[in-house]
Amino acid sequence: MLVASGLKKKYGKLNVLNGIDIQIKSNEIVSITGDSGAGKSTLLHILGTLDQADTGSIMFEGKDISTLSTSELAAYRNRKMGFVFQFHHLLPEFTAIENVMLPALIAKESKKNATDSAKNILTILGLENRMNHKPNALSGGEQQRVSVARALINGPQVVFADEPTGNLDSKNALELYELFIDLKEKLDTSFVIVTHNQELANMADRCLNMQDGLISKS
Repeated sequence: MLVASGLKKKYGKLNVLNGIDIQIKSNEIVSITGDSGAGKSTLLHILGTLDQADTGSIMFEGKDISTLSTSELAAYRNRKMGFVFQFHHLLPEFTAIENVMLPALIAKESKKNATDSAKNILTILGLENRMNHKPNALSGGEQQRVSVARALINGPQVVFADEPTGNLDSKNALELYELFIDLKEKLDTSFVIVTHNQELANMADRCLNMQDGLISKS
């Protein structure tokens, strides 16, 4: 589904990525581990087109997405990719369902279709009774599930998650990983997860370790 070749990235004189080759298959969970500064988040952001590599290419479903304009890339990302971060980034003035609907509305779905899709995904995530609550009325685990629902609203082929359990206790962290595994099967979606938690990382279909800007083992 996704093939990246020769990805290099430098910030000033600091080499962050030193020539990464990686493939992500359809319907798989890949975890990426490594020490702080190894380049994990940088790699994730480049694979998700939130940042650009200095050199290298990314093919997504056989399409060289580096040829897309900024606006074309934004629309492609909105439709094909989802994102979950350590901080949920929910809009505090909106309810759970309103937060989840936003990417669908940006994609110019009708309000009815966006509402129906949001209700469906929130129900799958066990939040059917929390849809009309604002973020400050939700627990940390519930807030992160809402952010997962938002990432899934447009039916992406892949979800990129950057330390998604970083602010969760061990129970909620385990539940979130189990949720990813369940969603992979139910929705036929791939997940690429950056994490410092090796125990959780080992639950993935594949675990990649980064060291000094390279993938050191799998």
